[in-house]
Amino acid sequence: MKTLTITRPDDWHTHVRNGALLKTVLPHTAKQFARAIIMPNLKPPVTTVAQALIYQDEILQALPAGMDFTPLMTLYLTGKTSEADIKLAAESDAVVAFKLYPAGATTNSDAGVANIAAIFPALSALEKYNLPLLIHGEVTDEHCDIFDRERLFIETHLNTIVKNFPALRIVLEHVTTSEAVQFVKATAKTVAATITPQHLLFNRNALLAGGIRPHFYCLPILKREQHRLALVAAATSGNPKFFLGTDSAPHLSSLKETACGCAGCYSAHAAIELYAEVFERADALDKLEGFASFYGADFYRLPRNTTTITLEKQTWTVPSIYGDAEHSITPLKAGETLSWRLR
Repeated sequence: MKTLTITRPDDWHTHVRNGALLKTVLPHTAKQFARAIIMPNLKPPVTTVAQALIYQDEILQALPAGMDFTPLMTLYLTGKTSEADIKLAAESDAVVAFKLYPAGATTNSDAGVANIAAIFPALSALEKYNLPLLIHGEVTDEHCDIFDRERLFIETHLNTIVKNFPALRIVLEHVTTSEAVQFVKATAKTVAATITPQHLLFNRNALLAGGIRPHFYCLPILKREQHRLALVAAATSGNPKFFLGTDSAPHLSSLKETACGCAGCYSAHAAIELYAEVFERADALDKLEGFASFYGADFYRLPRNTTTITLEKQTWTVPSIYGDAEHSITPLKAGETLSWRLR
């Protein structure tokens, strides 16, 4: 196959930051994706509709001329989120979901939820107003092995949430384990999952074998090969419960390459090309369009896109950095050769 044309995809989980980083990374996302779910974990977090509208305007102002892209805004769920806040969000054309970060789970999650049971009234309101809940599914108990945090979140919290709020649409974001795959497959159709390119491409050896390689450090952390294989099987299965969400998370290279580096992989520069490599290796390129372009839109009850993109079978080398000397970002697979390129 020399070319592959698919309906223009959407990214159902991405970070575009703000300020100088926003201007650097946004064109990468907008070039390939028609829409993207924008994460709210800024400093301070985006917790109100008013803040989301300001952030949305900043994104649109940073969009290069001639690019057609729609940012889909989310609000950061906290212990103080009220039913009135959720009602306002449901009435807004800009906000499409709420994001649950367990406190301390990942980047800028300090304002997150420390007691899951305490937010049950908010979850009831989300169910009432038909707004999806997007979950970073990890426990944050300091005694829990970091490689077990996702599995224990499902066992400790997610089962209870699904049982108590059966009509609540839930996206278990950036799943990383075979246990998460099995949970999503077995539970109600109201539960879906996004899968990132890094978790499809790499296991934890990429992070740790031969030295610590900080640009592979993300949360949830890369897992064993058996889990990567389970994710590939899910993504390429044609099951509509699994769809594209890059979790592309830009950090300055200097903040990654330090004694206590930030969590996050930057993949927006070549997201659809990276997914194409995964699907080609699995002999499932015919399943890429559903995963990238259809299933997420269907779950969010949004219209599918009508335009297309074309990928060419053409090798190219990923730059070592994006941005300038002051705001440089090291991308996933920096300096390596990719086999597909967006036309």
